[in-house]
Amino acid sequence: MKRSKKIVLLGQFGVGKTSLMRRFLENIFEHDYKPTLGVQIKKKELQMPSGNTLSMIVWDLEGFTSVVKARASYLLGSEGFIYVFDLSRPITYECLEAELNFINEKYPKVATLLVGNKADIEDPSKVAEVLAKKNIIPDSFVSAKTGDGVQEVFIDLAKKMIR
Repeated sequence: MKRSKKIVLLGQFGVGKTSLMRRFLENIFEHDYKPTLGVQIKKKELQMPSGNTLSMIVWDLEGFTSVVKARASYLLGSEGFIYVFDLSRPITYECLEAELNFINEKYPKVATLLVGNKADIEDPSKVAEVLAKKNIIPDSFVSAKTGDGVQEVFIDLAKKMIR
């Protein structure tokens, strides 16, 4: 059986959403930074352990200072969110509590993962300590550059969505 699920990558400008998507979809990383304008949509099919095929329609949104500013039409129909923050830039995780509260209030049925990117240049344990003081526990720390943990994030989200 084949299912389609809409996944949206959320997070501030420059956190690595596009790099995560490209690493997941094409297993590549580009050092040149090209900001996303509007939205970029791509698809990848995953074979699930059940034998079913999951078609992940991945929406990469341009970076916003807040998820509240994202167009509601971009989020409509989503079944999964990956909220990305940059481990090397504290400004990208200082407002996580408010951002996650907004997502949970407006989209309570959408499977959501909180992912710290750029684990290749910043020690995740330091950031985890800071976030733990705010009762925020990231689901994963990854590196789009090296590929560490990227595939697992999308697979974890797929499993969470089909429960």
